Amino acid sequence: MSSPDSSDLRETIDRQAIADVLVEYCLLLDRMDLPRLAALFTDDCVVEYGPEPALRSQGAAALQESLQRMWRWQRTSHHLSNVRVEFTGEDAARVVSYVHAWHERADGTTATIFGQYQDRFLRLGHRWRIAERRMEMMGCDAGFKVNIFPFDRIPAPADWVAPDIDRTD
Repeated sequence: MSSPDSSDLRETIDRQAIADVLVEYCLLLDRMDLPRLAALFTDDCVVEYGPEPALRSQGAAALQESLQRMWRWQRTSHHLSNVRVEFTGEDAARVVSYVHAWHERADGTTATIFGQYQDRFLRLGHRWRIAERRMEMMGCDAGFKVNIFPFDRIPAPADWVAPDIDRTD
């Protein structure tokens, strides 16, 4: 069995560094530590949480200001999984991660969303930063009222028939 070369080791280290940024994002958003959260992004980042102007930001400072809207929630809990990293250069990567986010209002009602973050990461110096983020929604409960980009799912073939287990007729 051959030993991994230095490029394999570097890629493994970079994947973990990118995953660490994603975890830190969730921790900082749930704590509402917006200055530290904004530092995870490039100064000129482009972030789209949805089509509404209030959900779009250009630049880390604008993102920090925009995310103040999250103070309307008493508590949140953001979880990421299914992380896929595709390196597009030595210092660039496309990253997809699934998000499950729970939100609680002051009156105790909740809202939950399921979706994907589609990110472009850049290495700046020795640190990976998010340069672009787009959120696409795969589903939500009735408590979630924010307009998010829909997830682009391939439609079923025209001749597909639902299996008996799913039929309601």
